[in-house]
Amino acid sequence: MRLTGKSVLVTAAGQGIGRASALAMAAEGAQVLATDINAAALASLQGTPNVRTAVLDVTDRAAIARTIGLMDRVDVLFNCAGFVHNGSLLQATDDEWAFAFDLNVRSQFWMIQAVLPGMLAAGSGSIINMASVCSSIKGLPNRFIYGTTKAAVIGLTKSVAADFVARGIRCNAVAPGTVDTPSLQQRINANPDPEQARRDFVARQPMGRLALAEEIAPIVVYLASKESRFASGQVFTVDGGITI
Repeated sequence: MRLTGKSVLVTAAGQGIGRASALAMAAEGAQVLATDINAAALASLQGTPNVRTAVLDVTDRAAIARTIGLMDRVDVLFNCAGFVHNGSLLQATDDEWAFAFDLNVRSQFWMIQAVLPGMLAAGSGSIINMASVCSSIKGLPNRFIYGTTKAAVIGLTKSVAADFVARGIRCNAVAPGTVDTPSLQQRINANPDPEQARRDFVARQPMGRLALAEEIAPIVVYLASKESRFASGQVFTVDGGITI
């Protein structure tokens, strides 16, 4: 039980990587507060040992403060909330740009700012941010806004790590390749030919398949645990070979 005694907060825990990670950390003994803007998505987690749920809009700073108040302390924060916009720079709109930076970047800034004072008082804490291989790591077609926001997440991660590395705080990011989640399926279904869209996503993965959320969660568990205590400011790429 690698996380016994740890108090963990996860955003976007209703489905996909957030849900898989919340379950994995709870199975390792952590007390997990699983949050999501979608109350219905959280319902499937209710009754899970070591897991509480709370509805949270991470773009609402006051709601973040109220949610932090539900916990005695936060030892681990997993910032998983995000959104993927399709299109190049020529298709991007100001509204899409603003929404993506609010959700993908500023929410992480606000969440970290809310939990950091308690972590500093305790002299320890692990912050895990959801980035993507589509970022400053690699450019992918038709992901202009998304890739830009995830590059910002990597910069945010390294800055927080640098500022607080000597005070017991670790901040790392996870950069997955294409993961088979409900969010991805929604984007696939939005295409005129969903079957071809899925084949296209698979084709860009050298392993010839998409990742499962359960294959990303172990990295999150590792970063939450003391096993990773010498790692900070790092981006852990789990991309099925995209960047080989």
